[in-house]
Amino acid sequence: MGGGPAGLYFALLMKLRDPAHDVMVFERTVSDSTYGWGVTFGADLMAKLYEGDTRSAREIDQATFRWVGQLVDVQGKQPQYATGDGYSIQRQRLLRILADRARHLGVRIELGREVTSPWKLPEIDLIVACDGVNSRIRLEAGRFQSDVRLGNNKYAWLGTSKVFESFMYSFVRTDSGWIWAYGYPIDAESSTFIVECMPRTWIGLGFDVLPSLDGLSLLEKLFERQLDGHQLVGQAGVRACARWSNFRTVTNQRWHDDKIVLTGDAAHTTHYSIGWGTKLAIEDAIALADSVHHHGTLKLALNSYEKQRQAELLQPQSDARFSAQWFENILRYIDLEPDQFAMLLHGRRSPLLPHIPPQLYCLLLRATEEVTILQKLRKSVAPRTKAIYSRHKPT
Repeated sequence: MGGGPAGLYFALLMKLRDPAHDVMVFERTVSDSTYGWGVTFGADLMAKLYEGDTRSAREIDQATFRWVGQLVDVQGKQPQYATGDGYSIQRQRLLRILADRARHLGVRIELGREVTSPWKLPEIDLIVACDGVNSRIRLEAGRFQSDVRLGNNKYAWLGTSKVFESFMYSFVRTDSGWIWAYGYPIDAESSTFIVECMPRTWIGLGFDVLPSLDGLSLLEKLFERQLDGHQLVGQAGVRACARWSNFRTVTNQRWHDDKIVLTGDAAHTTHYSIGWGTKLAIEDAIALADSVHHHGTLKLALNSYEKQRQAELLQPQSDARFSAQWFENILRYIDLEPDQFAMLLHGRRSPLLPHIPPQLYCLLLRATEEVTILQKLRKSVAPRTKAIYSRHKPT
């Protein structure tokens, strides 16, 4: 249920493992209609795609855009650069590749068909609910002990014809407060452009009452330097379709019930600021397909899948929670020196950061870099921190 990355990849993997499986995908939208612009992921996911299905992985690899470097720009004051790289791809292009491969293997895909209740389906062995954050299958079944929490900040997922050279964080001061954007290229002609701000800034700038076109025009003015005159576009390439939302963090105590199992955003969400949504959805699909294939009964398979993925999600969910909180408390950090701000932005997933004065935290980070005996402490002070920012663009 749901023709996103999780549903399509699970479908093709099941057909690869046993062509006798009868697999059908129901997707409520029609072809070439999808939410979002581009998705980004790392080399680790690309390696898993090659392990899962070389043919579709090769097509995805050829369709990706490789971005190099990271930029943190606060009001144009001493922009900070760091190394780093990743893959980006148009979300629709990714779905088309997976759908074509699934059909080639014999998966039946029905577009424009929404199933609002699992009880309306014919007799089948397994229902995989990958119908998104607002999953109707999850809500209808109602036995997963779900928890949905709204984030404080407002955000809009947009696109632009401006092609950024690297992954960009850009912060702009307005009379109503700070507003910022995450930008990254997805192909040779366009980029994803996610805008975020605190609620009082959103209201102060009038986004609560402005029509979509006027809101986009205002954003283009605010980010004029970053966009270089390029326009912003809303969802599915429609300029007027620009929606503001509060991020929804979804967790479930249980991931399966009887013959219904959750994957992707229906099972969990992680804040977009860590960029792991697509990665985790596809990893769900891989784990579920492996479990169903290798276990003797469906009950054992679903229990194994749930246990494995819940354990593997603990760290990403923690990272996402602290990352979202960092941006919700941006005023605590925004007046730091540019190098300090960039350092803490990159280390925002640390559970210690909210409890230590920002400048002291910067001193601790530098101490762990410069004093050999303290380097072992770096994992607890700034877990997974790799980027080192400077004023010079990496070559």
